[in-house]
Amino acid sequence: MKRIMGLDVGEKRVGVAVSDPMGWTAQGIEIIQRDGRQEWLDQLAKLIEQYEVETLVVGFPRNMDGSIGEKGEACQELSRLLEKQFKIPVELWDERLSTVAVERTLIDADMSRQKRRKVIDQMAASWILQGYLDAQGRK
Repeated sequence: MKRIMGLDVGEKRVGVAVSDPMGWTAQGIEIIQRDGRQEWLDQLAKLIEQYEVETLVVGFPRNMDGSIGEKGEACQELSRLLEKQFKIPVELWDERLSTVAVERTLIDADMSRQKRRKVIDQMAASWILQGYLDAQGRK
């Protein structure tokens, strides 16, 4: 069974999560450094192939009032690029407060700031993907 991959796309890093084969749970798997345009896409392509991904879910940063700002527009543009490059569906998923929620969880777990920086993007990708999976289960 094919999997769904969640991405938390930042300017410098991309958190990556993947669903289990049944599409029930999300697991953070990697953080890709977004240095050059093609290098990170090549790394993503390897993960898509390795996990037999059939759909990408990209965190979509909306403003708190629901409007789409500059980062949201950049995400829409990126999702079109990903769809064209990998020839699989790309869904945008509202990620408002995902990073904040993950950061709170890590602080509550008494994790140091340095350790939080290493895992927050990956955990945010899991949070985004899990929200998407849960919503699909309700449909």
